[in-house]
Amino acid sequence: MRRLFIALIILTSLALAAMAAADTVMRVSVEGKGTFSVLLYTDKAPKTTAHIIKLVKSGFYDGQRFHIATHTPRPYTIQVGDPASKSGDINAAGSGGSGATVAYEETNLPNVAGAVGLSALPGDKNTGDSQFYVLLGPARFLDGNYTVFGKVIDGMDVCNKVEKGDRIDHVTIVEK
Repeated sequence: MRRLFIALIILTSLALAAMAAADTVMRVSVEGKGTFSVLLYTDKAPKTTAHIIKLVKSGFYDGQRFHIATHTPRPYTIQVGDPASKSGDINAAGSGGSGATVAYEETNLPNVAGAVGLSALPGDKNTGDSQFYVLLGPARFLDGNYTVFGKVIDGMDVCNKVEKGDRIDHVTIVEK
């Protein structure tokens, strides 16, 4: 009986460790462009990723348009997350969000090509909400100013094709 109890504890511990180590991936389908996948750093940015996951599961990002896409003079960034981008003038989008605030989390992750970070108001890194960026090239000057909470692991070619005004079909969360 004692061996069975010990075996049960070991199996439970292994199962919990496996669940904690599970990868959480955000898949973003962009109308007419394809899909890109973002590995979420749930361990390094737990508050930020929990907020983004909640928004994704509620359908918040579905139908939104990218309001920033900077490709010249060098590839820099694409950005989405303002619900006002769903309708009206795309140039007016960029200041809205879900209405929540997520404080900055120091992840010590660099702002390099493929990094995904939580946008915030300039000069106040504790004002992140629903807008996030995907870097198309390195931008190390952003380090320490924005929470890097993920990394594109598939579909960087899709990110590089995104233009201002491109619409998101659907965003999903997949746990592996």
